Amino acid sequence: MAYMRLMQLTSPSLPVGAFAYSQGLESAVEMGLLKDYQSAVQWIRSIMHSGLSRLEVPMFFRLYQAWQQDDKEQLRLLNEQLFAQREAAELFAEDSHMGVALSRLLRDLGMVGTEYWERGEAVSFTTMFALASVRWDIQATQAATGLVWSWMENQVAAAIKLVPLGQTDGQRLMGELLQEIPALVEHSANITDEAIGSGLPMLAILSAQHETQYSRLFRS
Repeated sequence: MAYMRLMQLTSPSLPVGAFAYSQGLESAVEMGLLKDYQSAVQWIRSIMHSGLSRLEVPMFFRLYQAWQQDDKEQLRLLNEQLFAQREAAELFAEDSHMGVALSRLLRDLGMVGTEYWERGEAVSFTTMFALASVRWDIQATQAATGLVWSWMENQVAAAIKLVPLGQTDGQRLMGELLQEIPALVEHSANITDEAIGSGLPMLAILSAQHETQYSRLFRS
């Protein structure tokens, strides 16, 4: 049952609005940085390894443990640290909107823990993903793998629309990158507190530019 719950949590039909965001990819296409299959692979791979593997995934493991221990103080601290790493208003808004949407969904499903953020504070999607993983007895490494997979799938879907790529190239891209996810998750599980933090200045710049981009398919 835990495996089926993981499929539910990583499904594109999960009503959290992930499909509405491109995380700078739309601006990268506009600037001519992404124009073909190879540049799309390089873009998504760089964010996976320099972003998710150094921030969201190691923070997920810490949030997972905090939810297991019902450590409210640690949960709030970790949640605040995630938002402190959002280097553009668009990235902050995306994480907050998706986090609130998942929190409301889990609350409506009767999950205990969502009430911690019912006073209007911003809650990260990663924080709520960790809550659902713990409550549904999904093993931490499997859940972290699902977190990366769902992010990658959304990025590939955006690339198919924007670069544009064909559907076959989209599947080829996912096939190439998914092989790297297990090692990425294993690496992230062993990152020290001092080493946490993404280093993606170009992503921050492009996300900020996307906020005022004249023509957009994706939300800002």
